[in-house]
This record gives sequence, C-alpha cells and structure tokens, in this order.
Amino acid sequence: MSEASKGSILLVEDEANLARYLELELTHEGYEVEVSHDGLSAIQKALDNDYDLILLDIMLPQLSGLEVCRRIRESKSVPIILLTARSEIPDKVAGLDSGANDYVTKPFAIEELFARIRAHIRRQEQKELEEIVIGNLVISPQARRVFRDEEIILTPREFDLLLYLAMNQGQALSRDQILRAVWGFDFTGDTNVVDVYIRYLRGKIERDNAPKLIHTIRGVGYSLRE
Repeated sequence: MSEASKGSILLVEDEANLARYLELELTHEGYEVEVSHDGLSAIQKALDNDYDLILLDIMLPQLSGLEVCRRIRESKSVPIILLTARSEIPDKVAGLDSGANDYVTKPFAIEELFARIRAHIRRQEQKELEEIVIGNLVISPQARRVFRDEEIILTPREFDLLLYLAMNQGQALSRDQILRAVWGFDFTGDTNVVDVYIRYLRGKIERDNAPKLIHTIRGVGYSLRE
C-alpha cells in the first residue's frame, strides 16, 4: 500500500460496467484497487495477497461468492463486504454465515459503500493495534479499555473518539474529519456534537488536575498530544 493510499481493496464483480464504475470511484477515493471477475481467480488473488478489504459479489461465474468467502475465511481475517442483489433475510444470513463481515444490497449509494468500507478498515486497524501510550494515558484498542493511573470508564462513542484522536496524535483534526471518522457519513446532526463529546472526554481523562492532553486548535478543531 502506498503512503497516500487509504487501503488496498480486492473488487470481485463479474458485471463489467459495474466493476469498472466501482474501480474508478474507489480509486478516486484514494484506494488501491485490484479487480477479479470470477470466483476462482478471486480466491487465488485473495490468498496470494494481503488486502485491507474485499468487495465480493455473490453471483459469480465458476464459483459463487459465498463459497469464495468461505474459502478465504479459512485462512484470512480480511474484512469482506458482500455485494448482493438479493434482499431476502435468508440470503443475508447465508452471506454472514459464510464469514462475511457485512453486505450491501444492489442498487446502493456509493457514499454508503464508502462509509462501510471506512468502518471495516478502521475496525481491522484497531484490532491490529498494540497499546497506545501518551504520557501516562494508556489505551488498549483490543480490550477497549483506558487507563490513566486508574481505569477510566468510557462509553463506546467516547472510546471511539479518543482512539481516533490517539491514532492521529499530534495532528490538528477538524470537526468534520472527526465527525466522518467517528459518527459516519449518515450522521445528520450538527458538528457541535464533537464539542460536546470532547467536553465529556476531558471531564474523564483530565480530571483531578491531570495534565492536559486534548488541545483546542483555534479555527480548526482538536489535537491529542502531551
């Protein structure tokens, strides 16, 4: 993966026009994309390479997407999002039972697909993270626990916000960046929600005169640093 890339994606789609459209959109969004048009070549590519995510159509020539998913899952934990024209519950259940992490029903909005991709890549990155230490603040991404001399109890959203700040420590992050990363593209509220949750976090990790870690960057947003 190049330094500027958001991640590498294997796109498995036999419909040529849709495959080309998705390839162009994903590339424009900043992902490195490799395309496969059938089940057998998809398995070969998935096993021979390390992708950050796989977009997998269910209806494929040579081998179904569900079987491709099962075989990949035998040896790889890469996030897999199924692309399916079938919206019935049993079909969705079959997809998840085969080892998929998520599914998107055709036709879909490209913005929704991007949001799901970001979410799954972010979760995978969090799973692979070791403890993050900033001063005497210790964040355990896998256990989702936070310590500063003693354990600090955070809500799921507070933890996601703190982890995002910590993964980008030292950087000035705008409210829009934080909102997209932590709340997702479909959040319809005001960006002021970021300020509210920053206040919650400060009240928990900077209490009892502890040194300040979350800094306000005037005209921009926030930064986590010693």
